[in-house]
Amino acid sequence: TDAACDSLYKALAAKGLEALYDDRDERAGAKFATMDLIGLPWRITVGPRGLANGVVELTSRKTGASEEMSAEAAVAKVVGIYAGQ
Repeated sequence: TDAACDSLYKALAAKGLEALYDDRDERAGAKFATMDLIGLPWRITVGPRGLANGVVELTSRKTGASEEMSAEAAVAKVVGIYAGQ
């Protein structure tokens, strides 16, 4: 998962977006709580099960809605959201 996270981080940075890569050795729930406290509007969750299926999970903090998609699609969607602002 580290390689996939690193790749996502670099892809977002290459598109001019600032990302926070939480690589702490914590449970997912603790990481999610921290991201909510920070107030990040979008979260891309990368896990071993999702990677085995070729997907990541993109979650909106505002609505709580989540959807699974390829890492490339998640990057494109987030880039598209910010391009439309």
